[in-house]
Amino acid sequence: MLGDSLTAGFGISRDEAYPALLQRKIDAAGYRYEVVNAGVSGDTSAGGLSRLDWSLAGDVRVLVIALGGNDGLRGLPVVEMKRNLGEIIARARLRRIAVLLTGMETLTNMGPEYGRAFHEVFPALAREYDVAFLPFLLEGVAGRPELNQPDGIHPTVEGARIIADHVWQML
Repeated sequence: MLGDSLTAGFGISRDEAYPALLQRKIDAAGYRYEVVNAGVSGDTSAGGLSRLDWSLAGDVRVLVIALGGNDGLRGLPVVEMKRNLGEIIARARLRRIAVLLTGMETLTNMGPEYGRAFHEVFPALAREYDVAFLPFLLEGVAGRPELNQPDGIHPTVEGARIIADHVWQML
């Protein structure tokens, strides 16, 4: 699971982050997969790309990509985010790794044009590379104070459970 602080479990224990919750679902279903939490707080799509080879070391069968939130928060160029995410997908596909791309939204402070361009990156990449796609990682969690920590960005344990349920359905 290649991601940022949402994947790493910022503000909650690592065993309550959504990758750990997914591991429990996988175990309960009798599958023999190990979830590797490759989430790094503050990471951007460029950071994810720079550590991709390390993240894909071993017998990786499925790559969940949950990056882009920090690109949007920092107002980084959308074209660069798209190029980085596309390269991550392409390199995983070359290794015959199934990919699940999770979408993200950005705040409105960068203006409507930036927001639209940002939003369009994720479905466009999913179509271009024909990969599984979860339109919004934080669906049902974003904007709900009871499911987020006081910063309004990072999910609580209950928010992480909802994210794990959405990702599990896609997997």
